[in-house]
Amino acid sequence: MYEYLNGKLTSISPTNVVIDCNGVGYSLHISLNTFSQLKEKQTAKVFTHLIVREDAQELFGFADEDERAMFRQLIGVSGVGASTARMILSSLNPAELKNKISSGDIIALQKVKGIGNKTAQRIIVDLKDKMHKVELVEKSAFASHNTTREEALSALLTLGFARNTADKALEQASRNQNQVSSVEEWIKAALALL
Repeated sequence: MYEYLNGKLTSISPTNVVIDCNGVGYSLHISLNTFSQLKEKQTAKVFTHLIVREDAQELFGFADEDERAMFRQLIGVSGVGASTARMILSSLNPAELKNKISSGDIIALQKVKGIGNKTAQRIIVDLKDKMHKVELVEKSAFASHNTTREEALSALLTLGFARNTADKALEQASRNQNQVSSVEEWIKAALALL
């Protein structure tokens, strides 16, 4: 229902954030991972996931789409609720979690508070095969908030290139050329490498 909220952060704690969007304050449950990314900001775009139960409606917030994607995978596992998924994402960032699940590292999952042997095994059994489908955006300082680069990536995806291939070409283009500023220059530089 809500894709994201973009507004002023009026209060933040390690488990909650209140974001003011045009005079309406939304309270969101967050992980420590999201808290560490938002704590120094005054405004932010926070990706959301709404859970509706008979007794409550809970809105969860994430600093990026990767964490939300992992959260959604986790709550799809039988016996893993939203609070447990948030606890897991507070202990492991999305990339670490993907690696632990892909490698079948039950011990790393058991170190998370509230995760026993059976739950850790269930997470790995249910999600191991799905991890190759979950594409996490690499967090390089260059790639994180460059909208021109993201527009070029979107164009390359529209042209039919695989996300990983296009992303690697754009990353290599950024290393090869110092002044790649427009979307067209990004696309041309990447196409030369594909």
